[in-house]
Parts: sequence; structure tokens; C-alpha cells
Amino acid sequence: MQSRSRSLTWDATTAIEALAAADSALWIWTPAEDQIRFTGATRSLGLGPLAPECSGSAFVALAQPQDRSLAERILKPAAEGTEVSVRLRMRESETCLWRGVWLEDGLRAAGMVALETRIAGGDKDALTGLLDRRTFLARAADSLTMPGEYDLVIADIDRLRRLNEALGHERTDMVISALGSRMAAAFSVDAFPARIGEDEFVVLLPHGPRNAAERLRAALEQPLRVAGFDIYPTVSIGSVTIEGGPDAPDASELLRRAELAVGAAKKAGRGGSAAYGRGLESDSLSRLALEADLRNAFVRGEIEPFFQPIVNLNTGAVAGFEALARWRHPRRGLVPPDEFLGLADEMGLMNELGLMMMTQSARQLAEWLKRHARAGKLFCSVNLSVGEIERPNLVEDVARVIQETGLPRGALKLEVTEGDIMRDTASAAVILQKLKDVGASLALDDFGTGFSSLSYLARLPFDTLKIDRYFVLTMDKDEGSAKIVKSVVNLGRDLSLEVVAEGVENAGLAALLLDAQCHYGQGFGYAPALPAQEAEVYLNESLSDGAAPLKARSG
Repeated sequence: MQSRSRSLTWDATTAIEALAAADSALWIWTPAEDQIRFTGATRSLGLGPLAPECSGSAFVALAQPQDRSLAERILKPAAEGTEVSVRLRMRESETCLWRGVWLEDGLRAAGMVALETRIAGGDKDALTGLLDRRTFLARAADSLTMPGEYDLVIADIDRLRRLNEALGHERTDMVISALGSRMAAAFSVDAFPARIGEDEFVVLLPHGPRNAAERLRAALEQPLRVAGFDIYPTVSIGSVTIEGGPDAPDASELLRRAELAVGAAKKAGRGGSAAYGRGLESDSLSRLALEADLRNAFVRGEIEPFFQPIVNLNTGAVAGFEALARWRHPRRGLVPPDEFLGLADEMGLMNELGLMMMTQSARQLAEWLKRHARAGKLFCSVNLSVGEIERPNLVEDVARVIQETGLPRGALKLEVTEGDIMRDTASAAVILQKLKDVGASLALDDFGTGFSSLSYLARLPFDTLKIDRYFVLTMDKDEGSAKIVKSVVNLGRDLSLEVVAEGVENAGLAALLLDAQCHYGQGFGYAPALPAQEAEVYLNESLSDGAAPLKARSG
């Protein structure tokens, strides 16, 4: 027994023989030495010219030209524990799967490479030879990490059940097999065609000048003859276009979106097509999933403030920021505010969201004030949601946040809508004064869209009026809008209130506002709402240049 045990002991020679027999190899990449080393079946993997060691540039050069960006991904240093998983074709070799991990604080990476057919021999759909659903999702996930625009298109065969009833399963399988062959021939090597269901085909490919949905339709809707029967297939098509990169949604989320579009296409009848849009999210199941995700988003910290610059029109300096809620969904990427704010309101989460935004924004502002003494009296505006002014403990929460962050008086600015004031002006006045007393400053948002508040404005403790963006956007074309803007600015000055104009899209509008003696401007002409790190870069550049950059004209 002991002699048998010794005979089965692994040593280096045995390991290398096993790797060679399995068409596999080990690799170690050390960036500091510009050296990648191989052990195992290098010849069958197309790595023979590089073994036993080579430079990074030699490794990239041996990859197929269309796969060199993937080879560079293997070599790009990453944090310790980051996984490597890339499908790569070397010259004179089949597609190989490279897997590994970064080690020792990212000083080197190591792993295994093997022929993909050895590792994932069951990755093909048996009937069509296309990728199956599992493999398609894995391939798509790899591709979507690369920057660029992609199209994902699903084709659902119309009336497949009727076809089964008329021809029988065996002949219907012949139809599906033929459609799979046509689909494989219709797309180039940079596309991933797959069969993901009994009657569903899908393809992911880089966005290009030719419409991907129409290419897929042209491939699948050609007539064919099976067992003496003429078949005229039609398909319902759903598509979605997405930006690749680190914030791209995962492949399963894209499939979900495209399948929503297929559902919309089917409503139009046979041969319909539809592209994914936000309106499709009204589907009840999608909405239910979004509700569950939104509840979890608060726990997981996925909702964060983005910061839009507010600029002093007279000096060009950044005077402050408005904090706006953004949801960084783990699969969908950034969810637009109009998709989740209304849902949060329906779910009774707005007060919780408001407190979270206020706390995070105040902490971020406090950090910026410590790091950028030249920024002067930098402020941050936070919107109070509808009805939040009546929330119990609002004043106490604001006082606590200001005290904990050490913000100077007035640095945290709370924006209130006219509707909140008009419900109970006397009560609103008391609460606003208390907020002012604990150190917050106050802004009346979207001023000019209502009329009732004008008679109460002088009695309420506001510091700032914000002109609704509609009047600013149209003031260079509409004389009425220009008069309203000038009137609000003059009213603000008469009441010793600062005025912020929203909707500054270009230098022309900024010049008109400056002529009207408006204090501040805010809009896409300066910058959209930015993540905290990008907002600080914007602030830094503005301080260095002496003024915030401003677009000459609208895009």
C-alpha cells in the first residue's frame, strides 16, 4: 500500500506531463521584469514561439490582430485578488481560455491557459452549433468590459408551436438548425450569435453603421424548404444598445431589456420589432424587481450624491454645487433619476433618501473645504423632497449634520419648492426659521412657475431664489421669458436675495444673465452632475484656471 502511494505522488515532472496531456499550460506574468513564463503544452496552444519565457510585447504580437486588445488586458496590472478571465486566439491556434489571479499586491499574475474546447466542450447548442445561453452570457460579459457601443438583438421565431403541430418536432428541429446556420453565416468574427431558448436567437456585436436588427431579420426570414414543405419564417425582434466599460450592465440584464422589447414587438403582430426604452420598464414584473432592488440599494449604499457646479457669473469661479441623487445599480449601471425617484416616493422612501443625501453631501463638502482653502465660501445645495419640510425631526437632523461635519453657517443650503410653502405658509415659515437658526441657508426652487408665493416672499427667511430653467433656456428666443428672468433678478436684489439661474447651456445665455445682474448660473454649459471625485477635479481646474470652463454654444 505504501509503495503504491509513493508511485502516485505528484512531482514537477508529473505535473508538466499532466498539463501537456490536457492541452494546458501554466503562466506567470511579472510586469516589473516585463516577463511572462510558460510551462506545459505551449506548442498545441500556439505559444511555442514564446516558451519558456517572453516579453509582454512579444506575447501581444503573437495574438491574432483582432484579439490583441484582449491580450493587453491580461498584462494590465490590477489589485491583488483581481481575477483574469479572457478568451484569446493566438496565431495558428484555436480559442484558448486564460484564467488566473493577481498576486502580491498586484506585483504579478499567475494562472492557467487551455483550449476552450477542453474546458467548455458543452458550450454549444446541440441543434444549431451556436453558443448556448450560459456560454453566451459568459462571452458577452467579457466583451462588455471593453469600452465602446454594443448592440444586443433577440429574434423570437413567430408561431413555433404551430410549426411543431404542422411538421412534427423532428422537421421543426431541421428548420431551427437551418436558421442557426444562416445566423452564423450572417455575422463576422467579432459577433457572438447564440440560441438561448427553444425559439429565441440572440447576437451581441459592436454597434456599426448597418442596423443589427435588420441584419438579423434578413438572415432569418429567408424562405426555406424542409421535407418538401416551403417554410416562410418570421421573427419578432427586440434590441438594446449599451455603452461598454466598467459601468456597463451585466449581460443577463441586457437580455432582460431586450426580451422586454421582444414583448413589445409581439404586441405589434407578426414580424414586429422594438427597441428597449424606459417606458418598457412599466411592465409589472420589471417594476417589482426594481422595487426590491431599490430597497436593497439603501442598505448597500448604491445611492450617492452627484454634484453639479454653481458658478459666480461675475467672477467665473465655482461658488458651490447642487447635490443630486444617483443610483449606481450593480447590474444596470447608473439608473436615471426619473426611473427611481418617483418609485421611491411611492414606496415612502423619500424622507430616508433626503436624510441620506443631506448627510453624504455635507460630509463631502466638509472634506472639500478642508482641502481647498482657496475655494472661499463654498456651499452645497440639497433638495428637500415634497413634504419633507413637514417631516418630524427635520430640524434636529439638520442641526446634527452641521454639527458633526463642522460646516460653517450657510454652507449647507436646503432647497424648498413653492408647493411645500403654499400648503401651510404659517407653519412653513416657522420651520424655515428654525432651519436657518441651526445654521442652514435656504433657497426657493423653480421660482417663477407659481404665483401665490410672491406675496409671502418678503416674510419668509430665504437667502436664494432659483429661476426655473425653462425661462433661462428660452430667454434668448422669447421676450416674455427674458422679462421674467430680469424681473426675478430685480426682485431678488430688492429683497437682498441671491439669484441662481438654472439651465445655463452656453456662453450666450451666461452673458445675458450677467447683463441682467444675476448672481449665479448652473447648467450643462458648465457641467452635468458629476461624481464626487470628478466634481473635485472640476473644482481644482477651476481654481487653477481662475474660472469654470463654459461651452461657447449648446451641443
